[in-house]
Amino acid sequence: MKNSIKLPQKLMLLGSGELGKEFVIAAQRLGNYVIAVDRYANAPAMQVADCSEVISMLSADELEAVVQKHQPDFIIPEIEAIRTEKLLEFEQRGMTVIPTAAATNYTMNRDRIRELAHEELGIRTAKYAYASTLEELIAVSEEIGFPNVVKPVMSSSGKGQSVVEVQGKVEEAWNYAIANSRGDSQRVIVEEFINFEIEITLLTIKQWNAPTIFCSPIGHRQERGDYQESWQPAGIAEDQILQAQAIATKVTDALGGAGIFGVEFFITKDEVIFSELSPRPHDTGMVTLISQNLNEFELHLRAILGLPIPHIEILGASASAVILASKKSDAVAFAGVPEALSVPNVDIKLFGKPTAHPYRRMGVALAQGDNVLEAREKAKKAANQVKII
Repeated sequence: MKNSIKLPQKLMLLGSGELGKEFVIAAQRLGNYVIAVDRYANAPAMQVADCSEVISMLSADELEAVVQKHQPDFIIPEIEAIRTEKLLEFEQRGMTVIPTAAATNYTMNRDRIRELAHEELGIRTAKYAYASTLEELIAVSEEIGFPNVVKPVMSSSGKGQSVVEVQGKVEEAWNYAIANSRGDSQRVIVEEFINFEIEITLLTIKQWNAPTIFCSPIGHRQERGDYQESWQPAGIAEDQILQAQAIATKVTDALGGAGIFGVEFFITKDEVIFSELSPRPHDTGMVTLISQNLNEFELHLRAILGLPIPHIEILGASASAVILASKKSDAVAFAGVPEALSVPNVDIKLFGKPTAHPYRRMGVALAQGDNVLEAREKAKKAANQVKII
């Protein structure tokens, strides 16, 4: 990638959810042309892109057709369910896939990224095993021990994940994981349950022609395997931050390319343990929309385009809390937004998803406070005031 790049560039976004929407906004602010692609019409990123396409991204033929039609300068995956071998083919033909086609291929499947980290790079991870049938899951669950965590090998935003306390709950976990698996996969991963003090995301920015840099670690809390709130700074020790940065550098160097990576860790009393990695902006990083001088979407764009990132600064203790749907609806409307926005240093982002279903993320509340605790309370209160009607 050359140091000097002409703008605008033509960017094709594969997956057009809320993270994609914020990325498109960042790209548009620098005058770029964006094609938003997803499996359904009127997805959030499509609402702000120059044009959109509805295809199955698990179809190699449909991917080929859309790339041939638009001839993008950059192909930027935003979700897991993509025919990744087609991305490898695009790259072999001289197109730029972000961060690389190989990285996307590794990280679309939890098994491959775990094996890269643990087996090839010698990084400490939770103990893990795989199962392709219920019988296999019962057997490997016994080996790993209880409690453990069962997840689909391929899914997004923690969907299909459950903590299994006893052997009698294994079948329920299997059914839930398979029902929420993305793509063709009928495979699950079972992991040792880590008794952590905090989970963090280390946003790691890999650049074409400059050193890898980091945002301040983001703390987060999950339910049902999906993020509920995040905060920055995470409040962990400096030596833990340095350990996480060293591990993140090692993994992202192995994956190559450029862009932002959301690298997740379990922080225990004694260890910094690698958990997962996304080669794109991370849902927990939505807090950066209020916490930093450059948010994660602007950082991703700058890294992709080879633009300088001279300084990343935290603007103050900040938090995010998700706004979830409680029921199914094909006509989404919101109440309580004025009440939520009446508090100083609170912001609301509504994603514009055309339909709702239970636990679907429909928006996020953002808040700054004098400290992280205050910011978290403000964000949660604001999120609870917004009701989907």
